[in-house]
Amino acid sequence: MTQTQLPHSHCKNTTDICDHMPETSDFQTVSDVFKQLGDATRIRIFWILCHCEECVLNISAMMGMSSPAVSHHLKLLKAGGLITSRREGKEVYYKAVDTKQAQLLHHMIEKMVEITCPSSEK
Repeated sequence: MTQTQLPHSHCKNTTDICDHMPETSDFQTVSDVFKQLGDATRIRIFWILCHCEECVLNISAMMGMSSPAVSHHLKLLKAGGLITSRREGKEVYYKAVDTKQAQLLHHMIEKMVEITCPSSEK
């Protein structure tokens, strides 16, 4: 890795930070995931799917939304790699992917709700 010369030295471990900084593409991947969760509806749908596997009709009922609107959000979550689906006959079931990243996001969402919502105190 190329040594970066900084105009000022404010931190004694700046060189170490520069040497271990992930690639720009890695940050882009993280940014893309956060874009998916930049919508409260998608966060709610993702949260539901972290707890159970559901079909569009049930998710629509839980969300109080139309099936086409929910399907749109599911498509985006699936394209972002946060959920997966399986077909059983005519029905398609969705659930959160079983990855460390999805588990971390689920945990983060629950902690943020706990911190920011007085009604969710346990």
